[in-house]
Parts: sequence; C-alpha cells; structure tokens
Amino acid sequence: MWLTRLLRRHHEAVKFLVVGGVCFLVTTAVNYALKLTVLHEKPVTALVFATIVSTILSYVLNREWSFRSRGGRERHHEAALFFGVSAIGVAINAIPLGISRYVLMLEVPEVTRAVQEIADFVSGNIAGTLLAMAFRLWAFKRFVFPQPDAHPRPGHSSGPRSQLITHEPAQAHNPDGTQPEA
Repeated sequence: MWLTRLLRRHHEAVKFLVVGGVCFLVTTAVNYALKLTVLHEKPVTALVFATIVSTILSYVLNREWSFRSRGGRERHHEAALFFGVSAIGVAINAIPLGISRYVLMLEVPEVTRAVQEIADFVSGNIAGTLLAMAFRLWAFKRFVFPQPDAHPRPGHSSGPRSQLITHEPAQAHNPDGTQPEA
C-alpha cells in the first residue's frame, strides 16, 4: 500500500521523527520542571538547558537507530559535528521564544499568566522545535552522517551483488568446459 511504500522510502526520516518525539517529551518535561521551580525568571535559559539534555539523548538514539546504517566519519568527528549542528539547532529553537517574550512582550504583567504560558509553549516548544527539527534533519544527513549504507544493517546487503538472483547452484567446470566427475 502507498503508506507502507512511503514509510520504507523515508525510513530514516520516520525514525528521526520518532526520536524527535521522544526528545520533545524530554525537553518539555525538563523545561517545565526548571521553569516552574529554579528558573521561573529565566524561561529561555530553562528551554536551552532542557534542549541540551534532550540533544544528548538525541545523539545516542539517532546514532544507534535512526542513522545507524549511515556514517562515513570517525565517531569523535561525527559526535563533534552532531553537537555543533545541535548547538545551532538550540539557537534556532530559542529564537521564537525570545521573540515572543522580549519583542512581542508576551509576558506577565503585559499579559495574563495563562497567555504567557500558552505563548511560551507555542513559540518555544512548537514553533522552535519544528524549525530546529527541519534544520537538524537536513544537516545530519548532509554533514554528520553523509554516506548512506556506510554501516550495512545485519542481514541487509547493499551493492551490485545484492541485485543478483541465482536460481540454480553454481557448477564447477574443467578448463576444457566439461563438468568434473563426482
């Protein structure tokens, strides 16, 4: 069916979105835990810290599941690129919240506490996350894990020999073209 074909064709993106969903939940939980306790006066700092925590989780999950067959770089180089791209993603993620709070002034006492929290969630957790996720997917595939099938999955063969299908067992021949006697 068309959905199955679409999922197989974009399996890395689907896995990336699942990892993103898990990390979104972690980011949201850590963000609100900090924002409602020790960092209630610093919502951007709380979001940045929460995003850094989930970025570490994201590296492990993306490396070992989403992009496990990709590679092309040594692990330390790959990790440095991953966290460099993710640092840019953290900044992208914080921009909408910064605009909401400090440009549009959607904070108490200018607005009610409920409006402030809704604006924070929509700008930081929804808009920021979507922008950063789109950037990360592109950058991870382009720079961090650039070579598809660099690490073939177990039981998965890629390359020209995987396209050959042999229906009969190979038979040995003598140099003169006759079959050897059994």
